[in-house]
Amino acid sequence: MSYIVSKLIGYLRLMRPANIVTAIADILAGVAVSGYFINVSLSTVTLDFSLPVVCLCLATIGLYGGGVVFNDVFDATLDSTERPERPIPSGVISKTQAIILGSYLLLVGILAAFSVGRLTGYAGWLAIGVAASALIYDKWGKHQEFLGPFNMGLCRGLNLLLGISIVPEVLQTHWWMGFIPILYIAAVTNISRGEVHGGSVKSLRLTALCYAAVYITMGVMAYLHHRIWLALPFIALFIIMINVPLFRAMKNPSGPNIGKAVKGGIIALIAMNAAWVAAFATLPFAIAVILLLPISMVLGKLFPVT
Repeated sequence: MSYIVSKLIGYLRLMRPANIVTAIADILAGVAVSGYFINVSLSTVTLDFSLPVVCLCLATIGLYGGGVVFNDVFDATLDSTERPERPIPSGVISKTQAIILGSYLLLVGILAAFSVGRLTGYAGWLAIGVAASALIYDKWGKHQEFLGPFNMGLCRGLNLLLGISIVPEVLQTHWWMGFIPILYIAAVTNISRGEVHGGSVKSLRLTALCYAAVYITMGVMAYLHHRIWLALPFIALFIIMINVPLFRAMKNPSGPNIGKAVKGGIIALIAMNAAWVAAFATLPFAIAVILLLPISMVLGKLFPVT
């Protein structure tokens, strides 16, 4: 029994469950931007209405989970030196088992997306784009100083668009919103390289500027949609969650402080997505998304985020 439990925990550690919850929040934010939640309340949601949303959430679980599993597959040799406690170098999960798990997750993610976009195919092709971007980042992108952060951000940008694709017509007009999570995740990825050996204050300041550009844009969008007071509490929470650990890291850019700033940036995605929902949909749906935050935080204490 202990062998089975050890394997299960190893697989979950590979998949980064806390991060997967943030990816689900990306989808829900995209669905809100699409207008899919307009004139609908939590009490009037039907199975036919919710099934495409569930399928897109399943798609992102597979895509994100598969992407991070392959991250550890490609990093197995390096992790044996820098992070020997991880599932593959510790021997809990073999590299072959990890490859099988990652491949299965990516396949499930792509098929789930195509089940939503049968008519236009947008969702399915976006899912393929997410999978390809994740694998490119895992193998090559992360080693590129400038393209690496953009590559990682592209995964999140496409994930947001995957949610928007539930209403294809809106995807054609709001595709540019994919650049917002690209900028944000690129900023997080920019400092993540300092998790082991420490980072630089200059790099942290650049990330702070990118963060500011993101939440200012969020405020402007909420104002233009006449929902600034509805979205403002969520935007404020987002600002606090990302800046508190970032400013601490600026004072002391050690590896542990950088790691906390990166973890804060990832978990805060839920607050960011809740703000998008508040700006484009209704308060009940925004609250439903923000309730994912404690779930992600608990999972973040049980399983590694980075």
